[in-house]
Amino acid sequence: MEDYKLGVMETKFAELIWDNEPISSGDLVKLCEKELTWKKSTTYTMLRRLCQRGIFQNKDGIVSSLMSKQEFAALQSEKFVEETFDGSLPQFLAAFTLRKKLSENEISELQRLIDGKRGES
Repeated sequence: MEDYKLGVMETKFAELIWDNEPISSGDLVKLCEKELTWKKSTTYTMLRRLCQRGIFQNKDGIVSSLMSKQEFAALQSEKFVEETFDGSLPQFLAAFTLRKKLSENEISELQRLIDGKRGES
């Protein structure tokens, strides 16, 4: 689903919202003008686009997230594994570790995650 892939500017914009929410739409316009050198119309166009995609909301002039930064990252990760590795996490990890050696700490952390999930249904 393309709705969960953000371009470079969309990502910068989303980061500004996540870092400053809840924020009034007027303050968001000022922030985007300062940080991204955007005009008011650009900010509102981008905001409308990300609201339509269910990531943020603009309710009564207050912008806030419908999905936390962590939830969004988890969703992006799920979609990547689905699209690239047919949804197989073991295949993803096998590919990931071909070029990057896991540290003992990372292995222990992964084992804790696995052990914690083992009893869940």
